[in-house]
Amino acid sequence: MIRVDCDFPGGNIIVERIDGDDVYVRQDLRDTDRDWFYWYFRVRGAAGRTVRFHFTASNVIGTRGPGVSKDEGVTWRWLGCDAVDEQSFVYTFGNDAEVWFSFGMPYVQSGMERFLTSYADSDDLVVETLCRTRKGREVEVLRVGRLDGEADLRVLIVARHHCCEMMPAYVLEGLLATILGKGDLGGWFRKRIECMVVPFMDKDGVEDGDQGKNRRPRDHNRDYVGESVHVEPAAIREKVPDWSAGKLKAAIDLHCPYIRGDRHENIHLVGSESEACWQEQIRFSDILEETHTGDLPFRTEDNLPYGVAWNTAENYATGKSFGRWAGELPGVRLATAIEIPYANVGELDTSQDLARAFGHDLAAALRVYLETTV
Repeated sequence: MIRVDCDFPGGNIIVERIDGDDVYVRQDLRDTDRDWFYWYFRVRGAAGRTVRFHFTASNVIGTRGPGVSKDEGVTWRWLGCDAVDEQSFVYTFGNDAEVWFSFGMPYVQSGMERFLTSYADSDDLVVETLCRTRKGREVEVLRVGRLDGEADLRVLIVARHHCCEMMPAYVLEGLLATILGKGDLGGWFRKRIECMVVPFMDKDGVEDGDQGKNRRPRDHNRDYVGESVHVEPAAIREKVPDWSAGKLKAAIDLHCPYIRGDRHENIHLVGSESEACWQEQIRFSDILEETHTGDLPFRTEDNLPYGVAWNTAENYATGKSFGRWAGELPGVRLATAIEIPYANVGELDTSQDLARAFGHDLAAALRVYLETTV
């Protein structure tokens, strides 16, 4: 008998019915106020069968088909477009006891724990608790680089304000591995820069398998004005100004864009309404375009200026974003969101390793940017 469930960290699916080799499902939107596309489930009891999975609510299959994992979500590959027919995909099961499927390449708490285990003995990485979620989970804050209080400059990097946006987690792994690595670039960071990194700005959402985007009553990334609704933005707003001590120069919020279409399939920065901040974003983008060595392409021309497409005042009417809040902190020059696509950058398929390589590129560009920031 085919069994389909999402009873694991990050899981999300509603099974409507199973009719022979046809499975009918839809994503669980819970407290998201509009249609969104995150889903993540496992299948057991299907060995030797060819099964078609039908999504009944909307088209939530990405540009490279579903992500597929045979090791319980540790490693992923794209099934490919040939297996997709509009709102359904077909998969032929081998002898595997279970296979996991998702619209992307999910990353939850266990992934960060595996990564951090490799650096358990490092003196250049400290794992602290930013706060506890309303459900009692610890929200990690990582400090990495020069940690003796004598760093020349400081950098703040956060991710997963929208919990379904998982690709930045792999980017963060690449950036952290670079800073902690044996090369010249890592040595430069450990000599001069203290970074604060918050990998899960919506930890409950990540572990519970929520959409996160457009969450009711307030999106986590609109929670930086008045009294914060969510505990993580509230904790950041309390902690960062004192930690900054006038040395914070760059604040970066890592996101994923929409599931498909035009600019959503290219890495890009989201432009600020502040002309001074926009010029710093352009300067950093030019550096990133010139210095990047990984396979994922980046072009300054792909950035989204303020006033274009969704990046308008109307989009921010429900509250202030992290980027707008961080850009108002004393001394900050670069405050930006960077969007990393889920499945492809241009014609190139993304992967966990390619995203990690982009994390290295991000670190290299930050070095050049910071060295030339007065």
